[in-house]
Amino acid sequence: MKQKIEVFADFFQFYLQDEQSDGNLSDSWTSQAVSDMLAVAPGVIGVGTARNMIVPVEIEVLDSKPNDNFDHWDHVTETSLEVPSGRIIIAGCTDYFPEAPRIIVEPGTYRVRVYYNALDSVDESRLEGDDYYKVVLWLDANIVEPQVLKRWASM
Repeated sequence: MKQKIEVFADFFQFYLQDEQSDGNLSDSWTSQAVSDMLAVAPGVIGVGTARNMIVPVEIEVLDSKPNDNFDHWDHVTETSLEVPSGRIIIAGCTDYFPEAPRIIVEPGTYRVRVYYNALDSVDESRLEGDDYYKVVLWLDANIVEPQVLKRWASM
């Protein structure tokens, strides 16, 4: 399953959240999380963005871990997300969640890998650019802490 959407990344972030979660990232955006461009709380992931504007996001659900290299990506992060409802909301932090896009998945624990591209294309206003975000998920019962697999050189 692959889906492309546009998300309003207000406050330089968007969320992936289990539909039944009351996850709150307010204490999760530590200085390390901002640097990593990834914040995590139970049932929710916050993806940091380079722009405070509408950003393109591609979501892909795979059957297994991708076998890829990161040469064409600026920054790559990975963590786990528990999705007991089988419905993942993709939304900006100020979006109205009942109307936000969703993807339907098998209930379970997912590994989530976030790829960030063209981060250097964002202008000084941080409103214009060609940055692009890809989120890949696959079932994986092994819960992992947030990690940076490739760090953007400008961080």
